[in-house]
Amino acid sequence: MANILICDDDREIVDAIEIYLSQDGYEIFKAYDGEQAIEILQEETIHLLIMDIMMPKLDGIRATLKIREYSSIPIIMLSAKSEDTDKIFGLNIGADDYITKPFTPVELLARVKSNLRRYLLLGGTETAAEKDVLSVGGIELTDTEKSVTLDGDAVSLTPTEYDILKVLMEEPGRVFSLKEIYQAVWHGDPMGQEGTVAVHIRHIREKLEYDP
Repeated sequence: MANILICDDDREIVDAIEIYLSQDGYEIFKAYDGEQAIEILQEETIHLLIMDIMMPKLDGIRATLKIREYSSIPIIMLSAKSEDTDKIFGLNIGADDYITKPFTPVELLARVKSNLRRYLLLGGTETAAEKDVLSVGGIELTDTEKSVTLDGDAVSLTPTEYDILKVLMEEPGRVFSLKEIYQAVWHGDPMGQEGTVAVHIRHIREKLEYDP
């Protein structure tokens, strides 16, 4: 079962999330600021990080920036409704998803499972129906290596960005709604989170377009 790191300066929230997820069999690690989270990531094998935005010492935004220098694990950010700007910025710098407080255990578990499924399958073998190499214009995606190049130059994408790009490249010319992309990548209903897809696509464009 996957190892999940929960990082929030509110210990009651950390303990509540631990109860929700441990009941599903996940191994839980706990941190109470960004610095502690980074220390645990460097010492333990963690498969997913749930991290609050507003924390002392090192907040979730700055911690995500540091983590993305060496790790591509899924990061789900916790945010209050008043932190919409930070939430969008977090997605732009590499977070994979976010949950707005207060949230239900059902929503939390669904998002954890969805992000873990995609991350843990990145190294899996492809099915016979899938193409190993997809090429559209100057963009080339090699699925066995989980790599993307633009005119021969390597492009670094997060797991979520990679999955969205693959969905689009498998059917070039097709127009997808944000809901369709969310369902194809997260394998669930967006529950009003279509904006998450839009932010990731903007980030993909910034990496792949010469003049985004």
